[in-house]
Amino acid sequence: MLNIRKKAIEGLEKGDTFSVSRTFTEQDVIQFADISRDYNPVHCDERFAKVKNFNGRICHGLLIASQVTEIGGQMGWLASGMTFKYRKPVYFGDTIRCDLTVTELDEKGFIKGEAVFRNEHDITVLEAVVTGIVAGDQEKQVMKGMLAEGDPTNKISP
Repeated sequence: MLNIRKKAIEGLEKGDTFSVSRTFTEQDVIQFADISRDYNPVHCDERFAKVKNFNGRICHGLLIASQVTEIGGQMGWLASGMTFKYRKPVYFGDTIRCDLTVTELDEKGFIKGEAVFRNEHDITVLEAVVTGIVAGDQEKQVMKGMLAEGDPTNKISP
């Protein structure tokens, strides 16, 4: 994560790609259900998931999609829009890699990125387009200071 933050401070460019990977667990889904109050039985009840023709309970789509916010959050990217296309279900224990590529960036800091989420079998499970505003010069200086302090509020920083 430190490299993502450092690159954001140095300056993002069209074509930059950032990746994160995570294995999603049953506990993640339970916590997300509690936070989001999304208790859809497809996430919470094995019988319901089977009747819906899944191989078991599935992870919340927005939980999986939150990997783009992990990347954007490290760079101080303030999102203004997100579009998701769900392709395949994600099951407990699946490891998902999110690759976010900067596709547009202008002099005012408006940014657009496209993300592809793939499971451990290299199957695309989700695609996303994210727009927003990247950190400006003042914000970059603050982030630089945060790094100099060891980035104490960043729980995933080394």
